Amino acid sequence: MIDSHCHLDREPLLSNLRQVLIRAKEAGVEKLLTICTTTNEYTNILDIISKDQMIYGTFGIHPHETKNYFIKKDEIIKKVKMSSKIIGVGETGLDFYYNNSDKDTQLKSFQNHIEAAASLNIPLIIHSRNAENETYDILKKNYQKNLKILMHCFTGSTDLALNLLPLNAYFSASGIITFKNSSLLQETFKKIPEDRLLIETDSPFLSPEPNRGKKNEPSYIKFTAQKLANLRNIELERLITITTNNFNKLFFNT
Repeated sequence: MIDSHCHLDREPLLSNLRQVLIRAKEAGVEKLLTICTTTNEYTNILDIISKDQMIYGTFGIHPHETKNYFIKKDEIIKKVKMSSKIIGVGETGLDFYYNNSDKDTQLKSFQNHIEAAASLNIPLIIHSRNAENETYDILKKNYQKNLKILMHCFTGSTDLALNLLPLNAYFSASGIITFKNSSLLQETFKKIPEDRLLIETDSPFLSPEPNRGKKNEPSYIKFTAQKLANLRNIELERLITITTNNFNKLFFNT
């Protein structure tokens, strides 16, 4: 299994990283992608990815943080090139639910991240909440064959998923699909083509059932994987093979 989105620089994961990695490996996790959300935390990301060969990282500014950490395309490219283990741009995108940063700033930051990812020819990791139309519009406007998109912790509509498929989009299922009140999302993940599916924890957030309410960690990805396998009526091992191959194709072209 591959956890395509986690935050190993957040507590309690960071101070317990050795044990977290041991438990992840015991659960069958072979790769982890730890995600950057601000410029200030990037030093920690670079340090973490050096601690174990299974850990890779990204660079980007979360939409909540754009008012404090606005960054230009060339700066993003420079940061990514600091390590060969930085394999994605993000977490970027649009979040109009909390409005922690104003809409215009979020849109400008998102545009800069899109252009950087296209220039680098590496995947763009997207956070989208209460911004379906705007997210689709900016991605459609910027469509090009070498721009690869990963909709992290996807909770959008089936219509959005189907509209994004022609734009080289992949969709990552988080622990939310295990929640009892997520029936609509579960139906969406039944309809996404299998060659566009990934799984993630978003740890230490969004712990899946049966651990909902606890701090999440990469080893819990097994619960999300099992739920997604059940939803699609396939064996767990088949689901693991599919999502692992999709991650490696998306990030390593293998």
